[in-house]
Amino acid sequence: MADDPSTIDLTLPELRAVASYAVACAEPALALVERDRPDDVRPRAAVEAARTFAAGGDRTKALRDTAWAAQRAARDALDAGHAPAAEAARAALAAAGAAFLHPLPKATQVKHILGSAAHAARALELDAGGDPAVGAEHLARCRALAGPGVVDVLRRYPRAPEGGGRVGELVRQLDAAVR
Repeated sequence: MADDPSTIDLTLPELRAVASYAVACAEPALALVERDRPDDVRPRAAVEAARTFAAGGDRTKALRDTAWAAQRAARDALDAGHAPAAEAARAALAAAGAAFLHPLPKATQVKHILGSAAHAARALELDAGGDPAVGAEHLARCRALAGPGVVDVLRRYPRAPEGGGRVGELVRQLDAAVR
C-alpha cells in the first residue's frame, strides 16, 4: 500500500486514535439527546461501540450497525422537533464512523476524523439559540484533544471540502486549526 499513491497508509492503532478522538469530541453533546429523547439509547450505544473499538475491540458489523442506528435516531429527533438532539446523534454517528476512515486521499474523508466534533459543536450551538461562540468553544476544546497521532493522520488527507452548510463550515474551521 505504501507504493500506491491512490491510498494512504493507516495502521489499526491510528484508526483507534482517531476513533478515541471522535468519541471525546462527540460525548459532550450526548447530554442533549439524553435530555430531549431520554428513551433513545442509540446515540449513546454508537459512542460506546466506538469507545470499545478505540480501546482495542474489533471493527465489526455491530459497530457499523450502531452508527446507522444513531443516524436513524438523528432523523427521529429532527422529526420530533429536537434539532440539537438530532445534531448530537449525528455526532455519535460520526464517532462510530471514525473507525471506518478510508485510506483514500479524498477531502471527504476528513469528516470521518472531524465530523463528530463539528456535529457536536453544531448541537451545542443550536441548544444555545444558534450562538456561534458556543460552537467555537467546543471546537477549541476539540482542537486541544487532537493529539499528535490524530494530527498526523489528518495531515495525510487533503483539506476539508467546501459545502456541507454550517457543519461543513465547522469541519473546515477545525481542520485549519488542527493542521
